[in-house]
Amino acid sequence: MHILLSALIAATPSPSATADPSETFYSPGTIGFIMTFFVTAGAVALIFDMVRRIRRVRYRAEISEKLASEALAAKEVKVSPKPAAKPAAKSAAKAKPERPDPPAKPKR
Repeated sequence: MHILLSALIAATPSPSATADPSETFYSPGTIGFIMTFFVTAGAVALIFDMVRRIRRVRYRAEISEKLASEALAAKEVKVSPKPAAKPAAKSAAKAKPERPDPPAKPKR
């Protein structure tokens, strides 16, 4: 048993001197800078593309809204006035009131 124990003790290495961490220099170097630059440039390009697409969708919605309002205005001009309504058989209290027009959308 003493032979095995002495063999284990002799086999364990003694600690060696290590470098001082304050004297070591860690840097990603040129490759790290280039990769960071490309990732940042890609992110900026994606942001510009996204803004362009969102602006295009908003402009299309505004144009379609204008066309719809112009078509509605043209349709109202061509339609003749409505004939007089028939007298209601129901009481005035049970009649539904007309809905008010929705508020105008804010302009941006």
